[in-house]
Amino acid sequence: MSKKKEMEKDASLNKQDITPSAFKVIVREFKKDKLATFSFILFVTIILVVFIGSLFFNLEEVMKVNLMNSYLKPGEQGFILGTDQGGRPLLGQLFLGTRNSILIGASVTFLTNLIGIIVGLIIGFYGGIVDNIIMRIIDFIQVLPILMLIIVFVTLVPRYNAFTFVIIMTVFYWVGIARLVRSKALSEGRRDYISASKTMGTPSWKIMFGGILPNISSILIISAILDLAGNMGIEIGLTFLGFGLPDGVPSLGTLINKALDPTVLRDRMYIWFPASMVVLVLMLSINYAGQALRRASDAKQRLG
Repeated sequence: MSKKKEMEKDASLNKQDITPSAFKVIVREFKKDKLATFSFILFVTIILVVFIGSLFFNLEEVMKVNLMNSYLKPGEQGFILGTDQGGRPLLGQLFLGTRNSILIGASVTFLTNLIGIIVGLIIGFYGGIVDNIIMRIIDFIQVLPILMLIIVFVTLVPRYNAFTFVIIMTVFYWVGIARLVRSKALSEGRRDYISASKTMGTPSWKIMFGGILPNISSILIISAILDLAGNMGIEIGLTFLGFGLPDGVPSLGTLINKALDPTVLRDRMYIWFPASMVVLVLMLSINYAGQALRRASDAKQRLG
């Protein structure tokens, strides 16, 4: 009897070796892709440095105008990166602006994925008239000029702040993840375990969130990581145009916006160049790491 148990144990161990866990697959994929590994480490390092470093800067002091210190070069009078036209330290604006851009991008990503997952699971699970009605709403939102509408709302909303900006972006950008979840939920809904759960009388919400969602979670995680870069880019772009974060709230877009002045663009690169490089490095690192995760979820594309 004991010999039989040992054989079953050995068989289970062999099975585990043949089918590695999702975490092991991801680790193996990153080991094969050195660029993705470097990008992930670089992104985590930037996050830690920015969020820890921003604790040493006070927003009111950083954004306080002092014309006596206008356009100081890096290193002058103790300003490491210099100052802008208002005499405000660029180092503090860079740290706080990077933190704000990351937080806003992460907040929009979280809210849009939360709404999109719930709506997508509902329409994918029930189908029928529920699917038809909600999908027509999604189709209508997707054909709208979303960026133009965001600019209009930003202009019209009274007492506009960063929270308002996050809500406005969320209202329009949840539809993409909802469509993705719907397609995956429709595919999972045809599997035997879903039919068995319905036959056993399992509540619908348990089937959706306890059965379907865990099986599509890897795709959603990868999509959320790539959406983070996109949402950060939208915030930075709108702020650069003057329709993003309100005045007095630093962002990477506000620093890059200073390059619109030809004199600053030509003679004072220290004002906008660091922020531009931070944007470039953040976007590339997120995308390279996200591509490795995407390959890990698809056996046909894996390098490992």
